[in-house]
Amino acid sequence: MGLILEYDDGQTPLDEEEKVGLLIPAISTRGELDEFEQQNIETAVQWTLSRKFSSDQVFTADFTRNLHKRMYGQVWAWAGDFRKSDKNIGVHWPAIPTNLKQLLDDAIFWHANQTYSPDEIAIRFKHRLVSIHCFPNGNGRHSRLMADIIIEKLYGQSVFTWGAKNLSKDSDLRKEYISSLKKADQGNYTSLLSFARS
Repeated sequence: MGLILEYDDGQTPLDEEEKVGLLIPAISTRGELDEFEQQNIETAVQWTLSRKFSSDQVFTADFTRNLHKRMYGQVWAWAGDFRKSDKNIGVHWPAIPTNLKQLLDDAIFWHANQTYSPDEIAIRFKHRLVSIHCFPNGNGRHSRLMADIIIEKLYGQSVFTWGAKNLSKDSDLRKEYISSLKKADQGNYTSLLSFARS
């Protein structure tokens, strides 16, 4: 029968070619997929907890891709590979490497010059990364983990709480998160910064 997925507001639909990249044929529902992805993500989080990272490591395309692969590589064949199709969000897919390089260069500058507070550097990075939408799926969770790595490993501060619930499920909390992202799209980061620490 194949994988049949329903999408909540703000989620990026997979195209049929991307669905073929599913490495676990037994998965047939969104709930089963979420469960396997969460197990894979928890393995990636454990990997980050046991390591030290410098800004020279974190602010690279290789690290960005490797983290996505660690988060989804047991579930999706394309984990860590930039998407090759346009989505309902994100830059035109051939522009991903250029846009990511600009973001990484900006983040290196922000970090070196203390342009913003540590929280704001991490949140601005997260917002720009999810706006680029490098991968076929998992961009929100990936960008949140990147922000957590930045704030914890580079600044020695506690990771973000992100409302302390699952943001993948349709809920009032997810609506608040999406609303704060849309405000950040307009250059207002206040709501996203507050949400990240709520």
